[in-house]
Amino acid sequence: MAAKKVPERREPRLEEQLCFAVYQTGHAFTRMYRSILVDLGLTYPQYLVMLVLWEGDGLSVKSLGERLALDSGTLTPLLKRLEASGLIRRERSREDERQVLLRLTEAGEALREKGACVPEAMGQAIGEAVQPGGRLLADLEALRAALLKAAGQD
Repeated sequence: MAAKKVPERREPRLEEQLCFAVYQTGHAFTRMYRSILVDLGLTYPQYLVMLVLWEGDGLSVKSLGERLALDSGTLTPLLKRLEASGLIRRERSREDERQVLLRLTEAGEALREKGACVPEAMGQAIGEAVQPGGRLLADLEALRAALLKAAGQD
């Protein structure tokens, strides 16, 4: 009787790891956004905050944090910088003083028009590699959901 052959164990290779591809892609996105956002005077996280406020002014800090999946320790300094630059103001809710609401200033509202070029610039950078709102976006959303569920954070 012949001995059963044991498959040879192969070490994982960095370039074959999905996590590394996502990591590298994230860095490439950040570099591209940095070059586009410099004209707006925003960092990428600040741009995300402004996007959310352009969608709906008067959001609570808590709601913004939930929407962006950022904790208050990350969000507070970010909001302070946006406030110091005159783009937003923070104010206590009249109904519930525990809540802090975020309001766009005139400068923050005016930046909306200038910021409208950002998605187009990113679209040009990406080219036809990815279709906006297409399969890759759906796959990434499903991947994120699966990872959060597996980590017990769904």
